[in-house]
Amino acid sequence: DAGDGIVTIIREVGEIATGIASAVEEQSAATHEIARSVELAASGTAEVSANVGGVQNAAARTGAAAAEVLEASRRMGDEAGRLHSTIDAFLGDIRAA
Repeated sequence: DAGDGIVTIIREVGEIATGIASAVEEQSAATHEIARSVELAASGTAEVSANVGGVQNAAARTGAAAAEVLEASRRMGDEAGRLHSTIDAFLGDIRAA
């Protein structure tokens, strides 16, 4: 009879609604997990960015130190050249005496 058909349809609609609610709940859980993963990735990216900044600063300090060593080496080379000339002149004076 028609009443039984309506009851059957209402039950089927109820089952479909339950399935939809379950799927929505699963989707919500998946969305929360994705959001948590994105948050962790952002945190990791910020940490990497800070570390890169630290490496850049260290590289700049290393470059400055290398420039200072290069300048000191140049000055030592100049002094060694002057010392060599002075010694040559001194030895020349000794030989001439």
